[in-house]
Amino acid sequence: MSVGKPGENKYDRMGTKKLRIIEPRHRRGLSVVWLLIAAFGGWLALASFMGCDVERRKSDAELGLNPQQATGRKIYDNYCDRCHRPYSTKGKKGPGLKGIFQHQYLSLSGLPANDDRVGDIIRNGRPDMPAYGQTLSQQDIRDLLAYLHTL
Repeated sequence: MSVGKPGENKYDRMGTKKLRIIEPRHRRGLSVVWLLIAAFGGWLALASFMGCDVERRKSDAELGLNPQQATGRKIYDNYCDRCHRPYSTKGKKGPGLKGIFQHQYLSLSGLPANDDRVGDIIRNGRPDMPAYGQTLSQQDIRDLLAYLHTL
């Protein structure tokens, strides 16, 4: 037997010398790159199968918003977007608002889905939603409702 590090055996049971195969450095780097590419591809495939219904953000012109609705969209972006998704039925902290006025009743409260009830919710808040009656003017709320009708 040859002299080596303690516990290192360079010979197999038959007494023949074991060959140690060393992968070239450039090949090891490529395998890491391929591993990362495969992991990213798997992540993309998983994301596509999860059924996301979130769309890319469109411009006011692409959405065909009039000036009042575009103003309402800015208000939405400043106050509502942190908790509600506009173009999805899935919410963040609050419910998604896609199609909010396309149903007879609001999904969580069961209140009628009309400007009066939704305006009241915006002004007075809900248990998990702040009130904006002291923050937004009546015109701001009308503009916001006009935008919500486009969802």
